[in-house]
Amino acid sequence: MHILVLQHASVEHPGAFRRLLNEDGHSWTAVELDEGEPIPDLSGFDALWVLGGPMDVWEESTHPWLRPEKELIREAVLGRGLPFLGLCLGHQLLAEALGGSCGKSEESEVGVMEVELTQDGVESIFLDGLPERFSCLQWHGAEVLTPPDNAVVLARSPACANQAMSWGPRAFSLQFHVEVEATTVTDWAEIPEYAAALDDVFGSGGAAKLARDCSASMVEFGKTVERIYINWMHASARA
Repeated sequence: MHILVLQHASVEHPGAFRRLLNEDGHSWTAVELDEGEPIPDLSGFDALWVLGGPMDVWEESTHPWLRPEKELIREAVLGRGLPFLGLCLGHQLLAEALGGSCGKSEESEVGVMEVELTQDGVESIFLDGLPERFSCLQWHGAEVLTPPDNAVVLARSPACANQAMSWGPRAFSLQFHVEVEATTVTDWAEIPEYAAALDDVFGSGGAAKLARDCSASMVEFGKTVERIYINWMHASARA
């Protein structure tokens, strides 16, 4: 499988997914939209991944590439039926591209927090094998407010009703992060918007605290990302 990966910050890459992709012989091409790289044609790609970033889905005047990015997502999912994976901003972009809506969260989520599967999530191939409650890295101040028509909400948290979503048989997205590696927090804290969020939640030294929390949960994170990767691949193979 050759995957097109849309990135919105150079340090916010597929992370722990890279090892899994390499081990299975899959390839991927990253396009750095925030650096002005053009959105390519989908021909020649077998799937589309859309990752996180510090911008919001509605900031099209500041980031004009958001509009064609949504159009590409719509073409990939609706027009071509390509397997899709969205993480954080990518989760929200999927919702917007398919007719849903996003907005500021009433309560931002930053830190190692727990999410809970819905009944649909328990029954979903995408989250198969995961416990009904598990810890993950949250780092967002916006969320999906209205899912697209025919979308299925697979997970939730007390502060966010749509933590995971599916649309059709091969499009899946997560508000939270599963791609966490040992350097993820340190790398992402270099982004001013992310650093500000850490300061708001944890105060001085917030990055170091969150890095310690992630380190303590890294074994669980590793099991979660591998399970989701396997499940996504199985779902992608469906006709």
